[in-house]
Amino acid sequence: MKFKLDYKKIAICFIAVLGMGFFLSFLMLCNLGTDPCSFMNKSISDRLGILFGTCQLIMNALMLIIVLFWDRSHLGFGTIFNMVLVGYYVDFFDWLWLKFIPASIFTNPATRWSIFLITLIGFIISVAVYINSDMGVSPYDALPKIITNKVCDRFPKLPKMIIRMIWDFSVILIGSLAGGKPIIGIILMAIFLGPAISLVGKLFKS
Repeated sequence: MKFKLDYKKIAICFIAVLGMGFFLSFLMLCNLGTDPCSFMNKSISDRLGILFGTCQLIMNALMLIIVLFWDRSHLGFGTIFNMVLVGYYVDFFDWLWLKFIPASIFTNPATRWSIFLITLIGFIISVAVYINSDMGVSPYDALPKIITNKVCDRFPKLPKMIIRMIWDFSVILIGSLAGGKPIIGIILMAIFLGPAISLVGKLFKS
């Protein structure tokens, strides 16, 4: 595992992870769609009756074992931040919002959609900053990268985005089998979230 003691990048990565948890908590309460990984982990955590953060940590730890054997180059401080912090940030902010914000805010169509769209933009920007901090990615994101590299070495004409979409839809299937309902927002995120994050990342770099 590579660790770069670039404290500025570490701080940026940490803040981006905090932003991911902050905005993801709103997306979950609006229940109009989250990223596939969060959908799967939320479905499993609800089924098992455990905290979302605990489920996220366990699932990523299992995937981390595979990444450690295949390719450690995708790992770094950001990997640990994502694995350990994002889920528990969501649990904390969920508790905070439900304590101080009326629940009707997240069910009224006008406010629900407004919050969803605003926080979706914030979530995408946070993820883009996290990825472009170059401090490593989560095991969930590392695995499809590794698989893509191995598959495209044998089938160079295969579009890389196809493998990521297959990965995300497989995760949605697991979440559905665990009892989650794959509403249209989750399907759209599986298709468009990756390109949107890449676009924001390019804008930041420029």
